[in-house]
Amino acid sequence: MSTEAHTAGSKSVFNTFNIVAGIIILVGLGITVLRFTGGLGAVTNLDDNNPWGIWIGFDLLCGVALAAGGYTTSAACYIFGLKRYHAAVRPAILTAFLGYALVVFALHYDVGRPWRLPYPIFVQQGTTSLLFEVGLCVFLYLTVLFLEFLPVPFEWLKKTKIRNFLVKITLALTIMGVVLSTLHQSSLGALFTIVPSKVHPLWYSPYLPVFFFVSSIAAGLSMVIFEGTLSHKFMHHAMDEEYLKHHDTVVFGFARGCSFVLFGYFMIKLIGVAYGDAWHYLSTGYGALFLVEMLGFVALPCFLYAVGARDKNAKLIKWTAAWTVLGIVFNRFNVSIIAFNYQLPSAERYFPSWMEIAISIFIVTLGVVVFRFISKRMPVFREHPLYKAEH
Repeated sequence: MSTEAHTAGSKSVFNTFNIVAGIIILVGLGITVLRFTGGLGAVTNLDDNNPWGIWIGFDLLCGVALAAGGYTTSAACYIFGLKRYHAAVRPAILTAFLGYALVVFALHYDVGRPWRLPYPIFVQQGTTSLLFEVGLCVFLYLTVLFLEFLPVPFEWLKKTKIRNFLVKITLALTIMGVVLSTLHQSSLGALFTIVPSKVHPLWYSPYLPVFFFVSSIAAGLSMVIFEGTLSHKFMHHAMDEEYLKHHDTVVFGFARGCSFVLFGYFMIKLIGVAYGDAWHYLSTGYGALFLVEMLGFVALPCFLYAVGARDKNAKLIKWTAAWTVLGIVFNRFNVSIIAFNYQLPSAERYFPSWMEIAISIFIVTLGVVVFRFISKRMPVFREHPLYKAEH
């Protein structure tokens, strides 16, 4: 990257992004102080009927799903040998690592005694608990992502020997990452199978673990396209010719893959409705919401991805990726918040306080700021000159 490009990318500290991000972070820090001095009741609308709110529905369930680009991209490149997607691996791994790190960070807000978060893993293992399995897998996968990303800072620091060792174990780390992701992505869905009376029949199914895992693949592929689109627009100066050359290859290839995954997801969701004999609920208000999710956020992007890939329409694919990411968020909200406790009267239903929403925005903003900081300085969207010959 030229000095001129770097200077152009960092002209002023007081630009629009930094000012808006700074305000969000300051508000988030203020609410953080209130949360840890006044407790959950001071900042949330949680109660005995609704112990899990937006910090679980968005920060955890959506965060983990949208961080799935790490295992999908690395698996495509290193396990299935699709080296043409290599340029997308590092941004995807960085996005996934920050995503999982922020999920763990967000849990500190939601858990009553956050200093005991490591307790189930290191002190007393609850091996029959789904939450233990999720916690253990997230802990291990976060470690795997950290190791997968380490070659980047070691290239930046010119620590060649350590970097080369980490590159040699990439395949083993990728396989471990796929196994761990399969386990905890599905287990997040399995968490809701223990409350069949609380989740609306259109969303409840014994196949929830399968639904969550398959939809995480679509989320990961779409998030790689979405993140790549934003990065291409706002951090173009940090990219080298190699990354730019393969950008459209990633977009078209991932669009084709995501179209197939969304078609499969649509079909198994129909099987879930049939298995639960829940067809008659489609004529209700919740049925309309379910149809919006399935037709508007699954069938439609499935079709648009296929058309975009066929016609080589990158713009259509990029808009579809954003729509699919929104659809994943919508689905996780439906399962964990909107269709959860559907049997309660409206006065007892959960709606997040503005401070809960502000903390979620604060956490996302932190992720964007850190991603931007690292990507501008380290070889994420560009290859280090010493290692270009490897690919």
